Amino acid sequence: MKTMSEPKAVLIIDDDSDFVRAIRSLLESSGYRVRSAANGREGLQLAKTIQPDLILLDVMMSERTEGFFVLQEMRRTPELSKTPVIVMSSIYSDEPAFRVDPEAGWLPANLFLAKPVEPSRLLNEVMRLTSGSPAETGAAVAGRK
Repeated sequence: MKTMSEPKAVLIIDDDSDFVRAIRSLLESSGYRVRSAANGREGLQLAKTIQPDLILLDVMMSERTEGFFVLQEMRRTPELSKTPVIVMSSIYSDEPAFRVDPEAGWLPANLFLAKPVEPSRLLNEVMRLTSGSPAETGAAVAGRK
């Protein structure tokens, strides 16, 4: 069990090492413990092991929709089913014909952010979703009120 003073743990699942390095630097400089995985399978295994307070998940990794399937599996896994997840992807710019409505219900993420992600926005959302208050960890969609 984590103590109140223990830093919150964030898991980044993304195959872009430059992006991971930048986000890791941002989060660690803000007091978070950060781990990363370069693909969905590794990310699922690590998530089950470390049970992070938040997961940052890319969509397009070895397959262009890998992240969606990883997220579905997380929600079926008891120890990860309530873990907040921010899906971050450039899928809209890389695959303009591919549209995902995060409110449709089949994408059970807490938030969807398009890459490139503004660092201050990402940090604010990480802080909000790791606050521990159930009222503040409800589903939200970037750009919608």
